[in-house]
Amino acid sequence: MMTPLEHLSRNGHLDKFFIDGRWAEPRGTATGVVINPATEEVVSQFPLGNSEDVDAAVSAARRAFATWSRTTPEYRAGLLDRLQELLEARGELLAQCLTLEMGAAIGYARSAQVPLAIAHVKVARDVLTAFSFVKQRGQTAITHEPIGVCALITPWNWPLYQITAKVSPALAAGCTVVLKPSELSPLDALLFAEAIEEAGFPAGVFNLVQGDGACVGASLASHPDVDMISITGSTRAGIAVAQAAAPTVKRVAQELGGKSPNVILPDADLDRAVSLGIAAAFRNLGQSCSAPTRMIVPRERLSEIEAIAKRATAQVVVGDPLSEATTHGAIANRAQFDRIQTMIDAGISEGAKLVIGGPGRAHDLKVGLYVKPTIFSDVRTSMRIAQEEVFGPVLCIIPYDTVEEAVTIANDTVYGLGSHVQGEDLDAVRDVASRIRSGQVHLNYPAWDPHAPFGGFKQSGNGREYGVEGMLEYLEVKSILGYF
Repeated sequence: MMTPLEHLSRNGHLDKFFIDGRWAEPRGTATGVVINPATEEVVSQFPLGNSEDVDAAVSAARRAFATWSRTTPEYRAGLLDRLQELLEARGELLAQCLTLEMGAAIGYARSAQVPLAIAHVKVARDVLTAFSFVKQRGQTAITHEPIGVCALITPWNWPLYQITAKVSPALAAGCTVVLKPSELSPLDALLFAEAIEEAGFPAGVFNLVQGDGACVGASLASHPDVDMISITGSTRAGIAVAQAAAPTVKRVAQELGGKSPNVILPDADLDRAVSLGIAAAFRNLGQSCSAPTRMIVPRERLSEIEAIAKRATAQVVVGDPLSEATTHGAIANRAQFDRIQTMIDAGISEGAKLVIGGPGRAHDLKVGLYVKPTIFSDVRTSMRIAQEEVFGPVLCIIPYDTVEEAVTIANDTVYGLGSHVQGEDLDAVRDVASRIRSGQVHLNYPAWDPHAPFGGFKQSGNGREYGVEGMLEYLEVKSILGYF
């Protein structure tokens, strides 16, 4: 099987954008590089777009919107079905791509990054076929109509997953899109564009422009012919996009940072609650905005919880992402690796108890962005490691004396994206969940539900993705009086 780079090079797509149904030469000359985080070597170059590329892509999307927005749900559902099939056929190629460009362990890329991404396509198709675009209210028709041209900005940590989570419902709703993937993990977007092309979506419905936030992102956010922008990224990036979008009064959907709590109630099964809490916090090497990296625990059981957490963390295998034995590969990029080291140093300097891990590369490796999964205990909620998003495998164990205090600690953050609650008394678990200010709460580690809406309170953003609510973000409401 060809590598992702060999595949893209053979097809001539590595140095092009996908605009108006064809692979187009970039207007500018700026380039970026793809760095393999496992080796820290440059493995490829790719073009960075400019405002002219953005204008071309937006113009194509605007022209296509006139007809695409009038297509039937059945037609759009058929294309989404075909897209799902093509992504599934490319599953191994996509997994290898994610390992190359962001360091995901190959087993995790195959079992999570790729299949969960494809699930968003299926969900969008299922929502579309069941959705009523016209509802009767007395003699008035309440209609849901596509908002228009949508600019979609996706991150480097779950690259394909976030592409499908945005593109699929937007296309299902009848919108046309311009995608700007992260310049730190750009290759999977090219493979996705190939699938879009082969599926037969009309020209201009989907457009891809690579680039950075300062140029392409800002151009999309301020563009007068873009009706909506959806961004997944840092809170800082979300604020910048909202500010740039404000003069044109376009809709802005933001899925931003998080510092998610995991409240372990006094009656919880500690072995299960703590060990699964470690797995949840360290999934994707902690590079998830909803990772539950604040474990809030009963003070009287702190030492027992520390021991369980240490044992669970010792089972994590950090190493070569292409090894089948590896559970956790390399951190996706140098800037994030350095950020994690800074925050580990901050935890030590602030006096938190280091249970396991610490600064430096895992296993004293000399090359590769490998970090040590790290746990701090006896953390105070005022510490930097308890307040700032680390975006790496760094867990804070914060003790509490009463459940009321646990809820207060859980809400003592500017964020409100995800949260977890563990306990045997389901009524008590539900009560705590109802008092946590976050867009999603997981009770006793349930199965992932791709239909469950996902989004944030407070500085974690606004709007929702996934399920019916995810498609509603891309629809306008119109009332037609006297229709019936």
